[in-house]
Amino acid sequence: MPNPLRDPSDRRLPRISGPAGLVIFGVTGDLAKRKLMPAIYDLANRGLLPPSFALTGFGRRDWSEADFAEIVHDAVREHARTPFDERTWQQLASGFRFVQGELDDPEAFDRLAQTVHTLDEQRGTGGNHAFYLSVPPKYFPGTLQNLAASGLAKQSNGAWRRVVIEKPFGHDLESARELDAVVSEVFPEDSVFRIDHYLGKETVQNILALRFANELFEPIWNANHVDHVQITMAESIGIGTRAGYFDGIGAARDVIQNHLLQLLALTAMEEPVSFDAQALRTEKEKVLSALRLPEDLDRHTARGQYAAGWQGGEKVRGYLEEEGVAEGSITETYAALRVDIDSRRWAGVPFYLRAGKRLGRRVTEVAVVFKRAPHLPFDLGATQQLGSNALVIRVQPDEGVTIRFGSKVPGTAMEVRDVTMDFGYGHAFTQASPEAYERLILDVLLGDPPLFPHQREVELSWRILDPVLEHWENHGKPEAYTPGSWGPDSATEMLARDGRVWRRP
Repeated sequence: MPNPLRDPSDRRLPRISGPAGLVIFGVTGDLAKRKLMPAIYDLANRGLLPPSFALTGFGRRDWSEADFAEIVHDAVREHARTPFDERTWQQLASGFRFVQGELDDPEAFDRLAQTVHTLDEQRGTGGNHAFYLSVPPKYFPGTLQNLAASGLAKQSNGAWRRVVIEKPFGHDLESARELDAVVSEVFPEDSVFRIDHYLGKETVQNILALRFANELFEPIWNANHVDHVQITMAESIGIGTRAGYFDGIGAARDVIQNHLLQLLALTAMEEPVSFDAQALRTEKEKVLSALRLPEDLDRHTARGQYAAGWQGGEKVRGYLEEEGVAEGSITETYAALRVDIDSRRWAGVPFYLRAGKRLGRRVTEVAVVFKRAPHLPFDLGATQQLGSNALVIRVQPDEGVTIRFGSKVPGTAMEVRDVTMDFGYGHAFTQASPEAYERLILDVLLGDPPLFPHQREVELSWRILDPVLEHWENHGKPEAYTPGSWGPDSATEMLARDGRVWRRP
């Protein structure tokens, strides 16, 4: 029953899910254990799930419900963000169910349908259920068809049914459209939630607050003052055990098509009329529609593949030596490209995107680099250590914002040097930031879609990336680079041709 004292317009109050159940396909996978199960527990521990909430696992293992509960328990103990609370656990675990079966077995889905129906009767989930496809895309068609045939996708009596899809959303524009056709046969667009977990990060959402809640930045957020923008996602590790997924996909498909182009859209978009889903999508789609690749992709893109060597005092294998990588693979582990935006705000301002593995350190950031001051009344020697002003949004780790500007060095001489001002989430706020999957799973249960990419955004992103991938496929192979470096020489040369250099995060 609604709380009569609660004002639903008061955004300070927590948004609590109504009666609902979540079914996870691929419940034995790494994503479910490391992210999904702990996020569900953390939501329950924060009081954001109703007592009636139910979690159903679907998998091939011959598990009892007690076995499934033990798996969830171990995942929560190891990966949950909030402290373990026995009362929360007991309440949550009472809603656990497990259905054994194959994704292509209609009888297993009939058993799942009966389980869901029983939960509605016994737990009071009210017919509201979300289906999380934490499985490889090749299993989507069969899973979706069985959801439809079993009646699980059917919405009735005011209850809702939703589907959650993890990236990749296809491997090119054509396959993305084919995937969408399969999904849309079973679920209407407003019931499809495409997960890009970067959009659930507090620091990514803070881009909107930084830009539109402050008069300080927006007047200079344009081509009159900005020289260029760099968006970086660097990892210090290799592919590990992910060769089965990564080989043949590569860094560009893995993160540039989704994470980095979404960061670009949020950085470059115009102010939306509101923060509801349609308004945000409209402005992001305008940016993605206005993106333009340079004509010479040899000069304005770069790709690499990490070689064997030493990193952090440890000898590491090259990509081609990693277990599961095909012999002679030309999959890139580093990708960089320049894009331009044909709009009044950003005319002439290049956006440089780069992503890679086995780089100098783990960091994801958006760096807005400003033009030099038009007149510097200083001797040349006084400013030789002065760089360009920059505003850097640190997405991970050390979440926060850094502003770099010039300041006089103490002393009798007029010498100017770069200094920084830092805002860190960990210092400014007493509460820890929720994990991205907490926010996104709760939004699925609430039916709140602003942080989920629309199919149109997916297609526009592939429209930009497809010509680059096709060019690479027909022109040579990735350049080797040293582990612990910042990528291949061709990436450095790419910016040098434009008279710029990559930031050293």
